[in-house]
Amino acid sequence: MKKFPEHFLWGAATSAPQSEGHGSQNGKSPSTWDKWYELNPEKFQLNQGPEDTTKMYEYFKDDAKRMKEIHMNSFRTSIAWTRLLPDGQTVNSEAVTFYRHYFSELIANGVKPIINLFHFDMPWWLMEKGGWETRESVEAFAFYANTCFELFGDLVEQWTTFNEPMVHVECGYLYGYHYPAIHDLKKAVQVGFNTLMAHTMAVKSFKDGKYQGSIGIILNVSPCYPKSQSPEDLKAAEFADLLNTKSFLDPTVLGTIPAKLIDRLAENELLPDVAENDLELIKKNTVDFIGMNYYQPRRVQAPANVNKPAVSPADFYDHYDWPDKKINPYRGWEIYPEALYDVAMMIKNDYNNIAWYVSENGMGVAEEERFLDQTGMIQDDYRIEFMEEHLNQLHKGIEAGSNCFGYHSWTFIDCWSWLNGYKNRYGFYRLDLENDQRSLKKSGIWFKELIDRNGLI
Repeated sequence: MKKFPEHFLWGAATSAPQSEGHGSQNGKSPSTWDKWYELNPEKFQLNQGPEDTTKMYEYFKDDAKRMKEIHMNSFRTSIAWTRLLPDGQTVNSEAVTFYRHYFSELIANGVKPIINLFHFDMPWWLMEKGGWETRESVEAFAFYANTCFELFGDLVEQWTTFNEPMVHVECGYLYGYHYPAIHDLKKAVQVGFNTLMAHTMAVKSFKDGKYQGSIGIILNVSPCYPKSQSPEDLKAAEFADLLNTKSFLDPTVLGTIPAKLIDRLAENELLPDVAENDLELIKKNTVDFIGMNYYQPRRVQAPANVNKPAVSPADFYDHYDWPDKKINPYRGWEIYPEALYDVAMMIKNDYNNIAWYVSENGMGVAEEERFLDQTGMIQDDYRIEFMEEHLNQLHKGIEAGSNCFGYHSWTFIDCWSWLNGYKNRYGFYRLDLENDQRSLKKSGIWFKELIDRNGLI
């Protein structure tokens, strides 16, 4: 038996926009996702938009019981900024009632809520002013964060500011997968810095308010592996790591932005606008813990063609397609569990062994109905295998001294996934889109037994 630490957090994660539903109801204003779907529904898988999703707004009481039934002791979701503060200033009382009931129901079922503040759902009223491109977004987010701490601080012990901030930077400003879907490296850097400052001011608000509990951030970490040990490939890997991981990990944990990252940005005329006291504020407002989302590694090689100044990340590194990789064909993502051990060791050795947990890890598969058995249960052995392989590597890291306190799968119930809609399923529970019914998959039974043992056989 490979035992995990006592009081280890076993659970799952989702977000408000991907699970709540009622996207235009109950006083909620539109986010960029609501508006983008209104403007360009053809961009979305099977025209599946953000209005309904998993309807946790209606089913949270029953869903909390389902969590209890598979013995989950924790659950991470988010608050919708657009639901709580529809205009950025005025508190929506119905949203307060909903979230207080939601979080209380989780607690009543023995499920600890870990609450995140931003999961890609930029309010449309702020997007019209420039979104994360503008400094106004920093103050707006800090006000929203403090409102959450005041309203729900008696129910929530662990807060996180952002989920995968690098994703809304790259997907919105480099690769076209999130609104505004533009390609502008200079703007992307400014968006990243303003996001970092929004996080910093939220942490400052939490600490100044002396709220109970702890505050962190959730980052997507894809350890970077070079094609070879040549100086060129190693340089490409170093910068890929600086840009994609250390750009947020270093300032939020260590209080400093890597000097090498600043130098490379300066060389390429990409430095963001920075206010006078920003760096001091970053230094003083580091996090208590980190959430790490891990799905796949990043493999890179030296770029073949380089623009100077750079116009995209491809001017610093190219993707390398490792011929020996194991792949999830539904997402096109490499499956490499060993990287989770490398993450654990990175946190231990380079980041003061800060408390951390796996905040997302999971396997998306399309057309899971193919695996329904005669009883109507999906036999998702592939998901069990994926999680077992990753948990073995995580356990190895914990045994080596990494300070990991939990593991959350993505996700509890099949959820809506941005432009992909419901194409790929991730949940322990299957969602029937015809009637919103939830049904347990084989992986849910496996997860319950894993939790009961607090260990791997």
